[in-house]
Amino acid sequence: MTRTKPTIVWFRRDLRISDNPALDWAVKNGRPILCVYIHDPLSEWAPGGASRWWLHHSLRSLASALKAAHSNLHIICGGSEDSMHRLIEDTGADSVAWNRRYEPAAIALDSKIKKKLTDSGVKVVSFPGNYCYEPWQIQREGKHPYRVFTAYWRASLKQAEAAVGNDSFRGSLYNNNAPAAKIPRYTGSIDFAQSLETLDLLPTIPWDSQFGTIWCPGEKGASHRLQQLLRASINDYDSARDIPSLEGTSRLSPHLAFGEITPRQILAAIARHLIDNKLPEDDQNIVTYRREIAWREFACHLLYHFPQITNKPLDVRYEKFPWKKNRRALKRWQQGKTGIPLVDAGMRQLWQTGWMHNRVRMVVASLLIKNMGIHWLEGARWFWDTLLDADLASNSMGWQWVAGSGADAAPYFRVFNPVRQGQRFDPEGIYIRQWVPELAKLGNKTIHAPWTATEKELSEAGIVLGKTYPNPIVDLAQSRLDALKRFDKIKQHN
Repeated sequence: MTRTKPTIVWFRRDLRISDNPALDWAVKNGRPILCVYIHDPLSEWAPGGASRWWLHHSLRSLASALKAAHSNLHIICGGSEDSMHRLIEDTGADSVAWNRRYEPAAIALDSKIKKKLTDSGVKVVSFPGNYCYEPWQIQREGKHPYRVFTAYWRASLKQAEAAVGNDSFRGSLYNNNAPAAKIPRYTGSIDFAQSLETLDLLPTIPWDSQFGTIWCPGEKGASHRLQQLLRASINDYDSARDIPSLEGTSRLSPHLAFGEITPRQILAAIARHLIDNKLPEDDQNIVTYRREIAWREFACHLLYHFPQITNKPLDVRYEKFPWKKNRRALKRWQQGKTGIPLVDAGMRQLWQTGWMHNRVRMVVASLLIKNMGIHWLEGARWFWDTLLDADLASNSMGWQWVAGSGADAAPYFRVFNPVRQGQRFDPEGIYIRQWVPELAKLGNKTIHAPWTATEKELSEAGIVLGKTYPNPIVDLAQSRLDALKRFDKIKQHN
């Protein structure tokens, strides 16, 4: 009797079983399925410490979900190309399915593996997995990529309308498939498969101690976050998302980064929310959140068309920018000891929780790049190592946006004033008091700029500047003027 050849489903950054095109295809194919995760970090931008923590728990969640569907997850550590070749030799698999990745190194690796497998007679099928649109689907006339978000956003709306009629966010485009109740399981053994623990993803020093009290990696955790968004956050998202002391954002970004949920699922749930609550399509809270989803899509679009943005400025004039090298100042920024309260609050939130509020991310980046004059790559690498939602496309786009060297970049003369930002978005100092408790007793007028407090105010608050809390790392006004001069010189070189 001839044994049915299995299909390999290769999980990467799509650690879910619902709305998973590669897995859906394999289930419909009817053959035994060998579910595989190959731990083969990619070169320079290998997962940082925070991402490794999330990956550990996300893989555990995926394995549990597969087990509930009568399947299992085989974990392999080693080169993807060699591991896949060995899997096919050992199991006799003649087809492999995966969801596509768009990072430059991942594209190169996938293309190489696909060619070798195809040349050897193995069928390879790949699918768009983690975005509404693939990065080449929305382009300007002449097949040129977009470099301005607003134009990209408008084009994506037109494409959605063309796909589903006059309803941009309902219909087949955003259908999300329910997971199969039972996945046909490959019953053979994989001799070189390993346990999750052998990957050594968890930190040896317990700096992650708070992560588990805040986050729940995995598909179930993503679903729970989505329900929280729909029950509460989405109702005043347009205004609350800018207030760092509130739970005003979705906090779905780590789940999206690891593919535990898809934008299709989120948008489908929002569409149902609109119907159930009799809300108009142009409800401002909904529109604003959809734009945030589109920003993530735009980041992927940029990375695909301009792969150099991970390490080099998109605007070549910035290649000769006179960045400062100051390791001591960089370390103070990383540790949240700049003496600028809103910045320090954000950096400490990042270290303790693996996440930072989006508005504060812009403020801390602006201080590092423009006031301190340190290369944006230093900030990008720190975020990559410490953010649970580290995403190469979004990280690269965000840092280049603040630096003014990327697509749709902030104008060079835009320098966020962290004092004014704090006064505007944290007027009562709630966020600062939470993360910089040594300033807790200062009044609302001085907590954003303790150096402006009187000696009496500082004494009553138990603060000694330079001892219990640092003096400002830079003079905000003067460093802004210095930055404008340096950036203006770059802009004049056309």
